[in-house]
Amino acid sequence: MSERVDERLERAFDKRTATALGKLGLTTVGDLLGHYPRRYADPGALTDIAALEVGEHVTILARVEQATVRPMRNRNGALMEVVVTDGTSRLSLTFFGKHRGSLYNHEKRLVPGAKGLFTGTVGLYRGTRQLTHPDFTLMGEESDLDSDEALLEHATKPIPIYPAAAGIPSWKVQGALRVVLDTLTDADVPDPVPDEVRQRQGLPGRAAALRSLHRPATLEEAYQARHRMRFEEAFVLQAALAQRRARTAAEDATARPPLPAGQRGILADFDASLPFALTDGQRQVGDEIAAELARPRPMHRLLQGEVGSGKTVVALRAMLQVVDVGGQAALLAPTEVLAAQHARTLRALLGPLADGGTLFGAERAGASTRVALLTGSLGAKARKEALLQAASGEAGIVVGTHALLSEQVQFADLGLVVVDEQHRFGVEQRDALRAKGRVSPHLLVMTATPIPRTVAMTVFGDLETSSLTEVPAGRAGITTVAVPAGNVRWTDRTWARVREEVDAGRRAYVVCARIHPDEENDEKNGQKPKVPAKDFDDVPEFLDPADPGAAGAADRPPLRAALEVVEELRSRPELAGIEIGVLHGQMPPDQKDAAMAAFASGAAPVLVSTTVVEVGVDVPEATAMVIFDADRFGISQLHQLRGRVGRGSDPGLCLLVSDAEPGTPAFARLEAMTQTTDGFKLANLDLELRSEGDVLGAAQSGRASSLRLLRVVKDAGLIEEARTAAADVVAASPDLTEFPELARAIRAQLDEDQEEFLERT
Repeated sequence: MSERVDERLERAFDKRTATALGKLGLTTVGDLLGHYPRRYADPGALTDIAALEVGEHVTILARVEQATVRPMRNRNGALMEVVVTDGTSRLSLTFFGKHRGSLYNHEKRLVPGAKGLFTGTVGLYRGTRQLTHPDFTLMGEESDLDSDEALLEHATKPIPIYPAAAGIPSWKVQGALRVVLDTLTDADVPDPVPDEVRQRQGLPGRAAALRSLHRPATLEEAYQARHRMRFEEAFVLQAALAQRRARTAAEDATARPPLPAGQRGILADFDASLPFALTDGQRQVGDEIAAELARPRPMHRLLQGEVGSGKTVVALRAMLQVVDVGGQAALLAPTEVLAAQHARTLRALLGPLADGGTLFGAERAGASTRVALLTGSLGAKARKEALLQAASGEAGIVVGTHALLSEQVQFADLGLVVVDEQHRFGVEQRDALRAKGRVSPHLLVMTATPIPRTVAMTVFGDLETSSLTEVPAGRAGITTVAVPAGNVRWTDRTWARVREEVDAGRRAYVVCARIHPDEENDEKNGQKPKVPAKDFDDVPEFLDPADPGAAGAADRPPLRAALEVVEELRSRPELAGIEIGVLHGQMPPDQKDAAMAAFASGAAPVLVSTTVVEVGVDVPEATAMVIFDADRFGISQLHQLRGRVGRGSDPGLCLLVSDAEPGTPAFARLEAMTQTTDGFKLANLDLELRSEGDVLGAAQSGRASSLRLLRVVKDAGLIEEARTAAADVVAASPDLTEFPELARAIRAQLDEDQEEFLERT
């Protein structure tokens, strides 16, 4: 950006205006230019008042139908009530004054027939929606629109409606932009999109696009400008990613090719011992990974697969390929329960092949390896043994939680890092593990159902992507039903169904979002339940508490707690005589193991648990799951939880208990869950409902997106075009010395957190 665009708003406006704009996070001229309209109002059409939602900060275009002023009944002062209409629906506006005279200016202006813009937060009084003390500006009068040109613009052209705040309504933002645009030249707005790219795409220059975006003559002109700015967003991000791809391609890694034909190793013995046939998808993805491991450049691959599609077997075969040629593999899991489950699963799959230790050098036999487990709660003796096995190379595969990231953990020759449920780890945690290799190890990240940020990363990122869409033969389907929490008849039937499953020799999970009934409900403040951070157990994927219909509404009942529910179920007549266990992240490891063992064996066939069972836990006899407060979770987490049942030959049943109201986003999520078990469809729906999240940062809720106009689902085609164009530009000038404005835009757009995200990919 030029010095003109970097100029702070204190110099461009008076202090009061600059302070008000600062409430919107706008401190420079560039910030203001980048504060895009959220929509455009047609001056000839009034706003659909019926669509307004309580709690929403709105700017509406409406006509005054009637206005009255009267003394207040129960206290001193006057009250002015104004009814505005869009021609069909009505909305009340309420103004308070110390006396009638203090409302004279409003009374004089807000006369029947006057049309204008009104902005405020929609409230509810005695069942009627209203705006209290809204800001407003009227057509055809001198107000903030203080020139004939401005009035004509409002009267005949599309009206940009901006994200606003108290004290700085939309039209004041528009007025500030008018001042800036009137003094801005093309030279003040450098363009990061090179001329040849712009010409090939048929795009206007940046300065022209900004003028059309903020002061369009027609709606078509505004939409063309938005298209241009969307392309710029995608192009700058893709150029940054293209640079990263080039740097990654230049890194050295140790090639880990498959053993030559005729030379048997652990991988060949493992394949020969499998009691089932790999699916076509597993074979294809396995071949892709094997080819990349054989190259002297680090693999960066995302493996996404439907719940139960066999990602673990694919990852194990990749690990064994590395072990066969003298390397080690580390598997990073988000919870102790899942890490222990992975260790047991790998040992069971390997059988006798996990009996011995890996030998390096000339003595290497290649007949077996050892699977070591390292978690934060291991005792001193077990921890010392696991550390020695990793450092000596005796353990070809080391499974663990974030405890693997400790400085004490060393590897003989780390060749492959596998990260399970990659969205549960931060950038620093992944990088800390990768740094333990002598050279850059190969990286395989896995996820069962891509959460919104993962989908966004897949579209934008430079990770190569493999997908497993097949489910192994023999798996039965899962039926999902939404259960109204307040309907006693449905609730009774829920526990009767659980009893039926148990009587048939099966198991049932009951999932709660928190542990203790006396925990303070912190959702109002956007906080997650207070739990030990050591292994990410029991952390629900809550939605933004400000989202209507989602978690956090002040009038919602508190979350059901596991320790409360387990006592309640033990007293229910439907479950009489059934042992009911409990599992949560604050339990010691031996108690967790005992609870899971009792559940798996059928000694305690009903398990009340927190989200610690969300991923990876595999009990084939589990066929039923009841999820309390299901509307408080995101789609991806609900799908992960649901994936714990129906993993054997018996059909699964998932009951989503909630008090979500029809028509709310929460109800829409639950409805989607009942209609499909396709994780890829649900991931895309989740992305559409919740937005991308902070695609280049750490947020997952979708409420702090660093994207302004670009949407990764709707604009997928445009992103592909930008990716191709950016790759050509970076190939021509890897350091972008020939494209200084693009390099400057990348530096300006990518803050420290965003750089870390790109480094991860």
